[in-house]
Amino acid sequence: MLWEFFSALITGFGQTILATLPYLIAIGLLSAVLSPRFACNRDVPWWRSSDLATDLAYWFVVPVFTRFLRIGLLVLGAVVIFDVHGAQAIIDFYEYGHGPWAALPFWLQVALYLVISDFLLYWIHRLFHGHHMWKYHAVHHSSEHVDWVSAARFHPVNLFLGTILVDVTLLLAGIPPAVLGILVPFGIFMSTFVHANLNWTLGPFKYVLASPVFHRWHHTALDRGGSKNFAGTFPIFDLMFGTFYMPQNVLPDDYGVDDPAFPKGFAAQLVYPFKQ
Repeated sequence: MLWEFFSALITGFGQTILATLPYLIAIGLLSAVLSPRFACNRDVPWWRSSDLATDLAYWFVVPVFTRFLRIGLLVLGAVVIFDVHGAQAIIDFYEYGHGPWAALPFWLQVALYLVISDFLLYWIHRLFHGHHMWKYHAVHHSSEHVDWVSAARFHPVNLFLGTILVDVTLLLAGIPPAVLGILVPFGIFMSTFVHANLNWTLGPFKYVLASPVFHRWHHTALDRGGSKNFAGTFPIFDLMFGTFYMPQNVLPDDYGVDDPAFPKGFAAQLVYPFKQ
């Protein structure tokens, strides 16, 4: 049994590398071309960052555990909530969705999933900036060289109570997993895009879609933009709830957390919140 568990972990790690590596190569090359011309901050290039090994660990290691956790919660939900038993029965239960969601056109399922999940994550994000949850979210803000490669730097607790919880909730509600086949690549693109070292504001579309400058303000100190711009995709939520921040003719800079003792290594950062 123990060997099967470790075998599954190794297999999952290999699948994560195979699935993620093409995205990282493409985004890394594109960033290397665009950043010198459109840099928001004159910083070291991402491939020379002192945090590169830590950030890559987040890209490849954490998704393996979150994948098993997501599947486990979906199985548990099918058994406890819907009384579905047996591996094949559970797969069939989720494959095409269920309830009113399943009757909607696929494009509408995708649109609703995107808007509802971003709305829920907006409020979860604000919760993680509160006193009790900040120690977990501080891991994401600890990068002093914000670039696309630091986009995956999230503590597992942050992911569990964030994207995993939202995904599981919406899938249990009846939206089919095929929707994630569209939105997972989109999510990777948006996350790397808003963290990229680019001076793009998207001009008149800055209220429609999150931009690099919009999100980089969020990584500054709390008395600047660090308590603003919580939306991951649609800034309209920040406009609606009074947290939109994009001063004209000024670019964000000076990132990181107010803790000079914050650890640099991957394992130490995973342990950090539990020491607080």
